[in-house]
This record gives sequence, C-alpha cells and structure tokens, in this order.
Amino acid sequence: MTTGADPLNLARYCLEASALDPARADRPAFTFVDAETGDRTWTYAEVWQRIEAIGRGLLARDLERGERVLVRLPHSPDYAFAFFGASLAGLIPIPASPMLTDEEAEFLLDDSGAMAIVAPAELHPAGFGGVTVTPEELADLDGPDPLPETDAEDPAFLIYTSGTTSTPKGVLHAHRTVRGRALMREGWQGFEAGDVTLHAGTLNWSYTLGVGLMDAWAAGAHAVLRGGTTERDTWPREIERLGVTIFIAVPTVYRQLLKYGRPEEHDLSSLRHVLCAGEPLAPALYAEWRERVGTEMYESLGMTEVSTYISSGPVTPVRPGTPGRPQPGRRVAILEEDSDSMEPVPAGEVGLLAVHRSDPGLMLRYWNRPEEEAAVFRDDWFIGGDRAAIDADGYVHFHGRADDVIKSFGYRLSPVEIEAALESHPAVAEAAVVGFAVDDQKTLVTACVVPTAPDALEPAELEAHASAHLADYKRPHQYRFVDALPRTRNGKVQRSALVEGLRDTT
Repeated sequence: MTTGADPLNLARYCLEASALDPARADRPAFTFVDAETGDRTWTYAEVWQRIEAIGRGLLARDLERGERVLVRLPHSPDYAFAFFGASLAGLIPIPASPMLTDEEAEFLLDDSGAMAIVAPAELHPAGFGGVTVTPEELADLDGPDPLPETDAEDPAFLIYTSGTTSTPKGVLHAHRTVRGRALMREGWQGFEAGDVTLHAGTLNWSYTLGVGLMDAWAAGAHAVLRGGTTERDTWPREIERLGVTIFIAVPTVYRQLLKYGRPEEHDLSSLRHVLCAGEPLAPALYAEWRERVGTEMYESLGMTEVSTYISSGPVTPVRPGTPGRPQPGRRVAILEEDSDSMEPVPAGEVGLLAVHRSDPGLMLRYWNRPEEEAAVFRDDWFIGGDRAAIDADGYVHFHGRADDVIKSFGYRLSPVEIEAALESHPAVAEAAVVGFAVDDQKTLVTACVVPTAPDALEPAELEAHASAHLADYKRPHQYRFVDALPRTRNGKVQRSALVEGLRDTT
C-alpha cells in the first residue's frame, strides 16, 4: 500500500510535533467538558501517548493495515482517541453515531467490510465475527509492535454521508487531507498556537472531528468539546468560563444562542472571532451577531468530499450573503450545467461549483460506488452538486444544491436566493422554500416562514416584500407560517419533511 515516496499520517501531522517538543508537550491539547463528570484535560504528550497505545493495541488484535474500524461510541474523549489511534495504526476508522438503529449500523458494517467495531457492548451487533472493543477495554489497550509508516495517498478515514441516494455512501479520505485542511486554517479559521477553541458539535460529525480537533491540534491550539445536555445559556457561559478565543458552530446554534443565551450578560471579550458552517448564514443573523456580540463571524462553504474550501476569514473580508472566496491555494471554477464543457462560465453566471482534482483535500474515492464516482467528475473537475456564481471580485454566491432546484412553470429557481430575500424582512426569523407539486404539470413555489413573533406577519406583507426584491417568476406562489423548520441533527433544513407536511395539510 505504501510507496514510501511521500510519508504522511493524519494523526502524526496533527499531534506528534507538539507532543515530542519539550517546550510544548505539557501544554493543554484537549479538554472535555461535562456537567456530571467535570472538566477533563489532556496535554499534547498525554493525548499522543494515549492514541499511540490504542493504535498498537488495535494492531495487536490481529487487525491489518487498511482494514476498517467502525467507531460507534457516545460523544466522549474515547471517541476522539479511538478515531486518531486507528488512523495512526494505518487502519481506516469510520465515525458513526451511537444513535443509529441496528439496521443502519449493520449497513455500514456490511458496506465497508469493517473488521472491527469500537462501541459499548450493547451496541455490538449479534453475529459480528470481527474484533470488538468496548470503552472499558479501550482504556487498557496497547501492543508490543511499532506503529507503521503511512503514505500521503493511503486511506486515513471513511465517512458515510446521506444525500440523494437511498442509502448512505462512503467517502474515503487520504492522509493528504491534512494538507487541504492547512489551507482552511489559513483562509478561514485563523487558528494560532495558544488559541482556545470550542466546537459545539459531536464527534460523529466530520465538522467536529476536523475543525474541532484536527485543525486545532495542527495549529497547536487547546481544543475544547462539550458533552451532556446544553441549557439555553450554555455556550456564552462556557466561552466566558474557559476563555475561549474561537467558537465554532452551525447557524442554528448561533440563532439559538442569540434568542436564549443572553450573550450581553456574559463577558465574551476573549473571543477573537467565531466560525460558521453547515448551512447558509442568513445576513440578518450575521448582522444581529455583530450588533450584540461584536466579534467577527467567518462563514464557509464545503462538502464531505473536500471539506470547506470557500470562506471568509482573516485574509478575506466578510460580505453578508456570500460565504466568501475560494481559499488561497484552491483551484475552483463554475462550470455550465447540462453540459460537458470544462470552460468556466462568465462572472455572475450561475452554474455548478467545481473543485480541481489536484486539491489535496479532495476525497480518494467513493467506497464501492464507481458509477456515482464517475458521475461527479468532469475530466479533472469534481462537481459535487452545488450551484453557485462567482462575481467579479471572486466572491461565491451559493444557489443551493442542484437537486434542490425548483422547476416551476418552465423556470429553474434557487430556493436559497428566494430565502435570502424573504429573510431580509425584519419580521422573518428564517425561511425555507420548496417546490410543492400540485400535480404532474404544476409545481408551486412555497415559502415556509418562521416569524419573529406570533401574528407578526401576514402573507400580504411578504408578497409585497418579495415583489420589491425578486423578479416576478421567482416570487413564492404561496406562504405557510410554521413554528420551526425541521432540521437534521447537524442543523440542515429537511426540505423533504416540509413537503410532506404541506401534503398533510392540503
């Protein structure tokens, strides 16, 4: 597997230099906050020793390099140690949620061909013939043999993502992904040694594993994660208590923080800036954050196959309504839809957002999905399905997923563009726009709107507002007021659930 031409390992890249440097080894690397157990902190040397032992211990269980290991632990320090330990050993960890059903977990095991599972005993599937490791066993895991060397092109982890297919597909990343993540640190995150970062997500999500740990550790920062339940003022309280310098979350968390967290009652002066990803950031939410908290918020756009590659940041000034520009070092283009052309479209024209095959953060391949993999490449360009335009200043304007495009009365409409116009109304907290098929010939553009307060809006007001901001053919045909938008655990709007809800009420 390894050629030796380009030695690289994800875990070594992120941790080894700090752990073996006497000047940095005793600095805090990782704190896990839990209301029941209290804060637990590990230095760089301690984290490194722990994952080395786990890596050796997994290999001592007769696992061989390149074999897959399903990590299905609760959100906890053990989750992080198991993931990095497996990758250090040349194995391929698969981060998964303990909330999966047995059927869902068995699909991951079968599809990946995993030979090991790290999970509580009650989550070990009946009849599994591979290696099983419980959290209790993980604590004492070790082995006698040295850890292998890996190459930049060797697989580092396999992450399953849901999309337009009926079952999740595996996205296989190489150890070289850390070189792409270095572009993220420079172009978006601005992490520095000495930063205290706090990510609001859980470890079964690549956003948390990547930004919350990999990138923070590679920069020499002190990474903080939190377990247990969160109360309404959790995040402002923890930022103040821990002296957090960079907070990381999805827009939904920021929205809840502003609505319930009373940030003005906390000292948040330690914050240098905050990071936002996972879904488009509404300009109104950005403006409220800036007004009430005062720190800059840097947004990014990405996908599982390449992580985040479009962003604002310390080197790219924020422009509300756009996630930013391609990060320095990225090769990005907008290509024509419904065409095989590889010529970028003119500035301002909407097309498919493409990343060049040479990007170090781009996946190795889809796992056992050659047809789907072939469908996302146009020669040397990877096209993940995002629709966008790049303006004359290089800023990217997101127009939603190609599979979210609404086709109504002969027009192809971007729900994101319509949502942004509606959310500029002061009485709109958030909006989601879907195509509601009345019959085979008629699809109505339907806006599901959460008002800032009950009875704060009438459809006529929104119609007038839309008329002032959108061309006639882009305006919603109907409006529905809802208490909240249905979202996934990661905060993304579930448009299919909205459509089902509309069917149930008609």
